[in-house]
Formats: sequence, structure tokens, C-alpha cells
Amino acid sequence: MENCAKVLTKGINNAFGNREPWQIMTITAINVLTTVWLWNFINQDESVYRRTKKYFFRLLKKLPMVKARIQKEIGSTRDEFRKDMVKRCDGLVYSHKLPEKGFSKEEIFALVDQHIQKGNYDWQDGRVSGTVYGYDPDVVDLITKVYGKASYTNPLHPDIFPGICKMEAEVVKMISTLFNGDENTSGTMTTGGTESILLACKAYRDYAREVKGITKPNMIVPKSAHAAFDKAGQFLGIHVRSIKLNPKTTEVDLTAFKNAINSNTIMLVGSAPNFPYGTMDDIEEIGKLGAYYNIPVHVDACLGSFVIGYMKKAGYYVRPFDFSVKGVTSISVDTHKYGFAPKGSSVIIYTEEKFRDHQFTVTTDWPGGVYGSPTVNGSRAGGIIAACWATMMMFGEEGYLEATKRILDTSRFIEDGLRKIKGIHVIGKPATTVIAIGSEVFEIFRLSDALSKIGWSLNILQFPSGIHICVTDMHTKNGVAAKFLADTAANVAEILKDPGRPVEGKLAIYGAAQTISDRSLVGDVTRNFLSAPYYIPEN
Repeated sequence: MENCAKVLTKGINNAFGNREPWQIMTITAINVLTTVWLWNFINQDESVYRRTKKYFFRLLKKLPMVKARIQKEIGSTRDEFRKDMVKRCDGLVYSHKLPEKGFSKEEIFALVDQHIQKGNYDWQDGRVSGTVYGYDPDVVDLITKVYGKASYTNPLHPDIFPGICKMEAEVVKMISTLFNGDENTSGTMTTGGTESILLACKAYRDYAREVKGITKPNMIVPKSAHAAFDKAGQFLGIHVRSIKLNPKTTEVDLTAFKNAINSNTIMLVGSAPNFPYGTMDDIEEIGKLGAYYNIPVHVDACLGSFVIGYMKKAGYYVRPFDFSVKGVTSISVDTHKYGFAPKGSSVIIYTEEKFRDHQFTVTTDWPGGVYGSPTVNGSRAGGIIAACWATMMMFGEEGYLEATKRILDTSRFIEDGLRKIKGIHVIGKPATTVIAIGSEVFEIFRLSDALSKIGWSLNILQFPSGIHICVTDMHTKNGVAAKFLADTAANVAEILKDPGRPVEGKLAIYGAAQTISDRSLVGDVTRNFLSAPYYIPEN
């Protein structure tokens, strides 16, 4: 060993023996900087392959011929989306400026009715997957009147509206109790599941930075987890380590999940259930990992909502997923789903206040005074808080138990019926109310298209191709579930007469999008879709 050191030292001395000091310093600096750059380039959360692939496509799209072709195709999709949106609003007059004279209440009510009634699907008749989770005229009347009474309130000012703040605290506490929280459990209401998830990510990012000194955070997330985690990653600078699923169960691969954890991991995520397939990750095992590595575990129960909270009491089996599981430190729950509250209400709850407090945003040096807000918004709609509180008080334990029972009964009825239809299969084992189906015989989007033409709106899945129905209280109405199964069976039988025929129309584009290697192109098309509703044509 000593001889090797001497040989190495002699070699270095010979190499630099005839060089000036400035040359030695320059070479040393270049080598150090190159080594640091190479180390940082290789040791990033995103793989070298993915980064190289993105860079290649960016260069390719700069070629004049390629750029012109892409712009032409993207422009074409933009025009199609706009035309489709205008067609959906056929008969409505677009306003380009304020009316010279204000409309009367009667005129406004008539216009509102016209706008609300537009659309291709009869959601009140249970023809839509998810979207509207319950509709009871008595509940709507209650919500309307309560929101009206509290429409001017703002919990940003607790000294002026302390009662609204009390209502919010009670909503949080009641849900904490439902999900087996204790006296230390805390949280806030939010405007929806996406904000609840984003705030959990923000809380854990800031907690990890302050307590553990982590400056390049990542979170471990199943591929089936809600896209809100990716949005949170984009907003907050957190790298999302997306973990593969078990192809048979569609639950996250726990071995890959564990192997992805490193010193920069700030949170672990599990779904109860996930949106695409309605299956539930093994929260107990994820909780064990969180407890072992001292990393917070977030359970996304936004979709499961009150149904998964009341499943056990309603007589249905559900795997442990809430605060009774060691390691779980936060849960997101949408009250505007199976809590039947108005849209724009959700809750994020934590086991300890130290996590919730890192969710808060505080500005101390603003000329307008010390400013703090518990959620993304500053001013918040007190009307939504009051309406959510009122809805929960109206239903009570008995009302939610009854709703959970009939929704789950209907879900199992639909699942059992779909499993009997030749040519399709149910994906995984649905945990609550989402039932996903695929086919190994024909392109499943053909079934989606066929059902859409007779008034059924289902959700489209990719990687692999599939469709799902999210069962709500709307589907529990007499005959709706049986009609869905009959229509599905009839259309599958028709498709099986020519199973090899490719899907056509818009869904063919959706299917083809899965094969595009450059996902940024899919992103461009999606942006056109998102911008279409904001398009105002000339009257």
C-alpha cells in the first residue's frame, strides 16, 4: 500500500512538475468543479435516463419542420376543444361587457337556470360517475339558506366571526373522532381535496427543513395516488418518487416503496382508496415504514370520505387505515363527497399540532401588520364552513350510516354484476365505491364510447386502459344500478361481435396519447382542453 502511494505521488509530481502555479490552480479548480457537477448530475431524484429523454425531445421540437408540425396539430386540437365547448353552450348568449342596466332578480334566476341545465348527461338520474355525490332537496334547501345567512362571513377575522371559527373547529373535531383521532388531533378545513393534500405536503416539507435540515425533499407516492400530489410537488419544489403497483392487486409494490426511501424523504403516502381503481394500499405496512424511519405518513381518504369512515359500523370489512394505525400522522377527507356538504369543502387532520402548525403561513415584516393564514387562502368563505357544519349536523351518525350502507350495497351489486359479464374484468378488489373495469378482448374505450352515447358518463383510465364508475347516492335510486348493468352487458355483447375493431373518435386520440413518448406533447393538448372553457366567441 505504501509503495502504491509513493508511485501515485511521484506520478502526480511528474505530471505537474513543469507547470506554472496558476496552471496547477486552474486545472485543480476545473477538475473539482467538473467532479461536483458530475456528482450533482448523477445524484438527482429524477433519473439520468428521464432527464436525457426530456432534453432530447426539447431539442427535437426546435427543428423547424418538427416545430411547425407540432404547432399545427396543437392548434387544431385547440380549435376543436373550443368548438366543442361552444356547442355545449348552444343557445346561451355570451356577455363581453357588463350590461348597461342591471338585470332584475327574476331575469337573473331565469338565466342561472338556463346555464345550470346545460350539459349532455343527466346527473340527477344517476348517469354520472362520481361528480355529484348526493342530491336531496331538503339538504339543498338547508345549504342554500345557511350559506345565505353566512355568505358575508370570513374566518380570517376570528374576533369578528368567532362563531364561524367554532363551526370549523367542530367540523375538524367531529371528523377527527370519526377517524380515531385523540385529544391531540388537529387540522383545518380547506376548499377541496387538492388543497388538503397540498397543505399536508407543505407542512411536512417545512417540518423536515426545520427539524431535519432537508433542503432537497422528496415524497414516496404510489403511481395510483391522486394527481394532487404531483401538483403539490410542482408548487412546492418536492420531488415525487412515483412507485410502481402490483399489476394484479393495483396496490403499491411495498418492496419498491421501501427501496425508494432515502435521507431526503419527507413523507410517505397511501390511498384509502385510490382514484383510478378504487383499491386501497396496505396502510399498516406503510405506517410501519414511517414509524421505523421516523417519516410522516399521509393517508389520502378524500375519495373514501365518510363512506370509508363508516364502513365498519355499517357492517362492511375495511382494512385498518386511519389514526388507529401506528405511523399514520395525517389524513385528508373530502366533506363535499360522501359527507354531502356543498362543493368546496374538505378537511386535513394531523396527529400532532406541530405538523399542523407547519402548514400555516406567517409573514412578520409586512407594513400591513403581522399576517398569518392557516390555509392557502387568506380570506375564506364562511358560508361554506357553516353549510358543511349544518349538513353534518343534519345527517348525524344515523344518517351517514344509512347512506353508507345503501351506497356500499349498490357498489357490491354493481361489482358482482360486472364480474359476470363475459369480455370484461374488474381490476383489483374495490375497497369502497370505485369499480374499475378493463378488457383483454377488445379496446375498453369502445365500451366507454358506447355507454356515453346512451347517456352514461364514466371515468377514463390509462396505463393500462380502463374505465371506472364511482358509485354515489345518486346510483342507489330504484333501478339505476340494474339499468347500468343491463346497458353494459348489452353493449359488451354488441362489441364482441367485432372485438378487433379499433376505437374511433375522441377516445381514439386518448388511447393514442398513451403511446406518445414525449409526455410534454400530451401536456400541451391538455392545456388546450383546460383553456377551452375560458374561450368567449363573438356573438
